[in-house]
Amino acid sequence: MKILRPSALLCLIFFSLVFTVEIPAQADIGRRTTAITYPQDERVDVQFRGTTRFPRMSGRAIIRRTARNGTEVEVLVSKMPRPFELGRGYATYVLWAISPEGQIDNLGEIKRRGFFEFDSKISVTTSLQTFALIITAEPHFLVRRPSQEIMLENLNPVARSGRQLTTAASIQYFGNTSDYFKDSRTPEIAEIDYSRTPSTVLQAKQAIALAKFAGAERDAPEPLNEAETLLNNAEEAWRAGRKEDEVDITARRAISTAVSAEQLAYERADARRKRNEQVRADAEMQRVEDRLARAQEEIDELKRQLADETRSKELSQRDVENYLKQIRDLRAENGKLREDLGRVQLEATNAKARLDAIDQQQREAEQQRQREARMNALQANEATLIQSLRRYGAVSKSERGIILTLPENFWATTRSTDFAPGADNRLTAIGQILNENTDYRIEIESHTDNQGTASELESLTERRSRAIAERLSVFGIPNNRMEPRGLGASIPVAPNNTNANRAKNRRVNLIMVPVI
Repeated sequence: MKILRPSALLCLIFFSLVFTVEIPAQADIGRRTTAITYPQDERVDVQFRGTTRFPRMSGRAIIRRTARNGTEVEVLVSKMPRPFELGRGYATYVLWAISPEGQIDNLGEIKRRGFFEFDSKISVTTSLQTFALIITAEPHFLVRRPSQEIMLENLNPVARSGRQLTTAASIQYFGNTSDYFKDSRTPEIAEIDYSRTPSTVLQAKQAIALAKFAGAERDAPEPLNEAETLLNNAEEAWRAGRKEDEVDITARRAISTAVSAEQLAYERADARRKRNEQVRADAEMQRVEDRLARAQEEIDELKRQLADETRSKELSQRDVENYLKQIRDLRAENGKLREDLGRVQLEATNAKARLDAIDQQQREAEQQRQREARMNALQANEATLIQSLRRYGAVSKSERGIILTLPENFWATTRSTDFAPGADNRLTAIGQILNENTDYRIEIESHTDNQGTASELESLTERRSRAIAERLSVFGIPNNRMEPRGLGASIPVAPNNTNANRAKNRRVNLIMVPVI
């Protein structure tokens, strides 16, 4: 598999954004970002990073939680493409706050400033105290759930006081998995000049298209017609060269009205569904009542027959005695048949148990053969794998598996978690080797010397292990295959009494554990 250098990858992304008009929505792949707990009355700086499809974009935020106004968020973003370049369905950007409990807060629209690249600033508040921030491309600014076109997501925070802040477990999300633009029946914005059309006019077109997709033509025609009228007024005002604020206000009213039509359409469709369910339930109840009536008629008929039999009992005593004898005989025969049936059922159960035991033995034998085959394949390939890993560090083997010890020169300094120049190329090659050997689980253990406190050394090695795991995940290695651990200076390989010995103790072990 050919691996692109980072600079080449950035160039490829840039040209795809500049020259491609329609870009498909991101796939339904779970994403992760960190939720941050913001302390009260302290300013916190948070950096943003672009997603893998938009790495050239950047952003930063200044966040302060107060007792009176909630959490104040001020975000500055730059180097974002024009929304319609991502696909004809997108017309603006929206800032979202997502809590670990799943609460989603639309913080507001980020309006475009500039033609070729996007730079803007937004200041908003939210009632949330622990949340992650993401920025998405959207069809209009009043959407209630984020789309899958995720542009930026926050990184870990930095408090201006220098103290470490609390972060929650990583938030996983798919964006809007029922993405409106995935349905082939959904209309897109009409063929117009995107670069000259006001953003709010594009958003109004998309809001109306979404309302129609929800069935507003049938279930909410009045607000839908009103939204279309407002859109026509906005377009006419724009073409007539009227003030931008006048066009913007009318278009935003069209968006709001279209969203109301969409919501009303969904509510009426749901009400119609519930009415249909009630009609079906009423019909079923009527059928039950009819069956009860027929059963009552049968009971009445049986009672009448019983009365007739009682009145003629004296005249048919001998027949009754014969019937009673026949009943006794039938009961005796039924008892014998039940005994025979129980015996046959027991024999069938025993036979099934024996067959199940044989089948289980065969499955276990097949599983053992498969495990042996996988182990033989791993042993056959082990020498080649060890040889390919020797180019990047010392390789050994223990009862745990194959151990690749990365030298200290992978890091910029002895206490840095930043990679040294050239380390990316080696990690790329190592990631390709690990990605091609999927029958191994990877344990990443970072060690260092004893120069420092135990907590500092443990934190350093923990961050180094996570840094390598994050870099390997970029090359397609799933997170569930990797287990990063920071062990500080607890397991030295040499006494920490000389510089040379301390250098030996500063190491990272990649342990490839066979999965059998």
